[in-house]
Amino acid sequence: MFDEFERLPPTFIMHAAEVLGATSGGLSGAEIARLLRGYSMQYGVDVPHGIYPFEAPNKRTALFENLQQFSAPQQSRIIRELCEHVTRSGPDSDDVRQLKVALATRYSKYSNDATAAAANDALIEETRHWLDMCPDSLSVYNEAIGKFRSRVFERNILDDLRLALELLLKAIFNNNRSLENQLPSLGQFIKQRGGSPELANMFSKLVEYYTRYQNTYVKHADDVIEEEIEFIMEITSAFMKHVVRMNGQ
Repeated sequence: MFDEFERLPPTFIMHAAEVLGATSGGLSGAEIARLLRGYSMQYGVDVPHGIYPFEAPNKRTALFENLQQFSAPQQSRIIRELCEHVTRSGPDSDDVRQLKVALATRYSKYSNDATAAAANDALIEETRHWLDMCPDSLSVYNEAIGKFRSRVFERNILDDLRLALELLLKAIFNNNRSLENQLPSLGQFIKQRGGSPELANMFSKLVEYYTRYQNTYVKHADDVIEEEIEFIMEITSAFMKHVVRMNGQ
């Protein structure tokens, strides 16, 4: 439960207003008044600039002052949906993408969008727990989870997941090899930790196909098949959780 008076940092809200109210490609003054008036009615919150033309000096200031009237979870939802509105109206600019990523990674606790958390939350939380022993991997993994839950940067999600797994194996095996070159060490590691030869072979083969998938659909393709992102995230989580658990044996 959040404090109704809790707000996102004003500096972040100002940045969001500057991006979303940009002269080129941003929301128009009339759109800002109309859209924020709708959120005002929905949440029972009065906004100072619900009618256009504004009394504010410019549309960015009007958007900032309007957003300041809402609570943090409401601000999070409104900014995310305004980003989508801007994207539907024109190209998805780097500034808008970066704003969505910041919202997803820094302020993910305020997101209450159930559809954005379709992945196995229990598996994710378990994986985070086991990754405490490797902060570098955990940091990258958290970035991927935040992006997934806000449905942004699909290609980057897969990049992050691959890197998180690679960093974990480098830490455990104490080397600097790429993921593809860890396969012999991985099979040997599982056998040394009491795993069956069949599991070692299966695990190595799965990671081999995992790297092939990444190389095909991430490094050399512009489009990512969205339906497969959740599966890749879950299988990466399962890989990492099992490896860390075996490392502790």
